[in-house]
Parts: sequence; C-alpha cells; structure tokens
Amino acid sequence: MYRRTKYDLKQELNLIKESGLFKDERIILSDQKANIEVSYPAGSKSKEVLNFCSNNYLGLANHPQIIDAAKKALDKYGFGLASVRFICGTQDIHKELEEKISNFYHTDDAILYSSCFDANGGLFESILGQDDVIITDELNHASIIDGIRLCKAKRFIYKHSDMKSLEQKLVMAREGMDIWEHTGLAHEPKPAKNIIIATDGVFSMDGDIANLKDIVELGKTYDAMVMVDDSHATGFFGKTGRGSVEYNDVLGEIDIITSTLGKAMGGASGGFTASKKEIIDMLRQRSRPYLFSNTLAPSIAGAAIAAFDLLDKSNDLRERLMDNTTHFRKKMKELGFDITESVHPITPVMFRKFDNDAKLAQTMAKELYSEGIYVVGFSFPVVPKGQARIRTQISAAHSRENIDKCIAAFEKVGKKLKVI
Repeated sequence: MYRRTKYDLKQELNLIKESGLFKDERIILSDQKANIEVSYPAGSKSKEVLNFCSNNYLGLANHPQIIDAAKKALDKYGFGLASVRFICGTQDIHKELEEKISNFYHTDDAILYSSCFDANGGLFESILGQDDVIITDELNHASIIDGIRLCKAKRFIYKHSDMKSLEQKLVMAREGMDIWEHTGLAHEPKPAKNIIIATDGVFSMDGDIANLKDIVELGKTYDAMVMVDDSHATGFFGKTGRGSVEYNDVLGEIDIITSTLGKAMGGASGGFTASKKEIIDMLRQRSRPYLFSNTLAPSIAGAAIAAFDLLDKSNDLRERLMDNTTHFRKKMKELGFDITESVHPITPVMFRKFDNDAKLAQTMAKELYSEGIYVVGFSFPVVPKGQARIRTQISAAHSRENIDKCIAAFEKVGKKLKVI
C-alpha cells in the first residue's frame, strides 16, 4: 500500500531538491556557542566556524550557571515526571517558574508548555468560539497561524504592521462579520462577541518590531484584546529585557503574551503564556497541548529560573548584545549591503535587488561557510518570492573580533559575487 505514497513523496522531494530548497542539516559536534564544530555536508571532516544564525542571543546555551542549575534540578527532581501537569506532573519548581514569568511580564499568572509553538497552538481554541474574531498580522509566525486554524473563531488578516488595515478589520468585526460577506439585506449584521488582535512582537525573518503602542490603542478603542508572541525578544530586548512589550512602553497593557525559553533564555526548550488569571485558568482546563503533553522537564525549569535570576542581577549581557548589533549593522550598511532597518540582533542581508535572489542567497551562504562563517540562506516559500536573504543573528557570545571577522568575510564574498 505504501508504493503509491512512496512514489508521490519521492517526486515531491525531487522537486524540492531541484528548486534548491531542500533543507540539509548541519551536524554540530560541540556545544552551542559563538565558535562551533560543524560537519557539513554530513559525514565530511568537521571544521570550526563562527555561528551567526543561532537564537542564542545572550550566549546562555552553555553558560556555567545555567548548566549548574539544570544539574541541580536533575539531581533533586529527577529526569522527568512521566505525566501531564494535572495528573501527577506538577512540582514546586514548575510553579516557581510560572510565578517568575508572570512577575517578569507584570501579568496575573503564567502557564508552561513544552514550546511556544504549543503555547500558540493551544491558545485560541481554548478561549474563543465561533462568535469571536481573531485579527492577525499577515507575517505572523507559523505557530500563530496553526493555532488560529484550530479555532472556530473567524479570522481576519491585516497587512503587515499597517494600522489602517488593522483598523479596517476591527471595524468589520465590530459592525458585523456577516454583513461584509453577503449582498443585500438578507442577513442581519452579527458583531463579534470577542476580538483578539494577534501579532509577533518581533518578526523573525525581518527583525522588525510590531507597533504595539498603536495596536494597544486600537484595542482599547474597539474593545479588543491584544496577544503578542515575544519569542524573539524575551530576556534581551527592551531596557530590562522584558521584550518588545517593554521596548514599546506597553508593559502591563498586553492581555496575552506567549514566548519561549528556547532562544535567549538558555536555548533548550519550553514555552509559556502569561496573561489574566481567568485566561490562564481556562488554559489549564482546556488547552490541549497542556493537557495531553508531558510536563516540562525539571532540569529545563531549573535552568530557566536561573536564567531569569541571572538577568535580574546584571544588564551586561544585554548591553554587550546591543553593542554588537549596532556595530554589525553600521559596518554592513557602510559596505553597501541591503539590510532591513531595525535595532534588533536579527539582521537580514537581502538579495531583493537581484533577479536570481534565491540562488544568490544559497551560493553566498556556502561561500561564507568556506570562509568560516556559518549562516543559512532563506528563500520562497520560507519568505515571499523575490525576498531571499541570509538572516544573520548577533549574540552576546560574539566578541568584537568575531563580529569583524564576519563582516570581512561578507565583504570578500559580497565583492566576489558582485553583491556589493
């Protein structure tokens, strides 16, 4: 019975390979840090390269205090609980971490998940129904998109970071969902019962920051809740690392915040939702990824607590990260590279001016690997057609020497390929 499926899959895989979009996995033979040991292609002799494509923003993935906290939690609480939270999977360490998260983001409570993907996947269907509306930015993360698909609420999509487009969708929801879908007067307008505006705090492919100040104001005007996925901001963005919410000066004004422990906060896994008490209580009752997935491993919970404690004690890592980001962006722009305007460590090097943008992104990434710089090219369907890029990501683990070596490699390869 598998023969037909096998044939279809092989045909599809061949098409992916022929289009240059097949995703090869690079095998890392060391811990995650600025300079890593990589075997690529798989099975080839390994080499040391500088990693400029990791979400390890604060360099905590191999931080000794984080590792020590994980070991201590492992010794005290064991390897795992073999249970979901509501049966016998809740330890005091999980409640301690949830309290730290809620205090960090100035919310009533928080709930842990195995990832932010699960947090987003279990959010919308738990608190919204068919009489409600979700209004979502067109460039939101796949996890938000998938979470919305699981929900019976109606979905409106607004143009990326376009407040006029968002307000138009809010008006449609408040005036009546049905009236916009039918002609004549055969259907009575049916205004939305509840509305959620959903957005990334920082958009992962561009590094641009959502205009949360205006989004919150529109939410107040049209009686809509605001949900922010802050995965690419938690722990390092904003004055004290409280993310895009703090950066936009709306700390305490966002109704629902989802984020990850798997990027800046240690780089392992784990996610959370921080929100109003009633919303968190309902998620504990209805959220399927929470109810039907094993509880977060104690070692990860312990390490995450240590990460929050570490950030409360010092701003050094955040300041180093932002200094590195400013230096890299300034020098790359001076060389003539097309980079998106932002202050975020995500710095996409764009190839949108070239007809062969997708191939150019892949070729340049391979050339840079030969120069000891590990980056990855992105093209359609990961990003829109004509918007191929190499997404560089800066870390506090990078030294100034690392940053300058990366810039020099980009200059050398960029000139060779006539990008600059």
